[in-house]
Amino acid sequence: MQPLRPASAADATRDQRLWQIAKARTKFQSHLVTYLLVNAGLWLLWAFTSQTYESRHHVDFLPWPIWSTVFWGVAVVAQGLAAYGNLNRGERTQREYERLRAKADYGA
Repeated sequence: MQPLRPASAADATRDQRLWQIAKARTKFQSHLVTYLLVNAGLWLLWAFTSQTYESRHHVDFLPWPIWSTVFWGVAVVAQGLAAYGNLNRGERTQREYERLRAKADYGA
């Protein structure tokens, strides 16, 4: 077991950054579950009601739940990329800062 050491400013920044990443990922997971449940419900509603409607009217259009599935899906994918991808500008800035800091420490 390692002895406890006082938290430095770098540790506090790193912990804050990890906390922000964890929050973004749990928020994305929550939105993904909501997206899946709501869209499953919309598709079921369409499936049960479209047979009755189509038997009275001949309709060859796209099913109406496609619009919420596609457009909301694009937003969910974008949120997932932001949460799990390394596309975050703050994350890239932090890595660049650490690279420059290591380079400066090495040169000094």
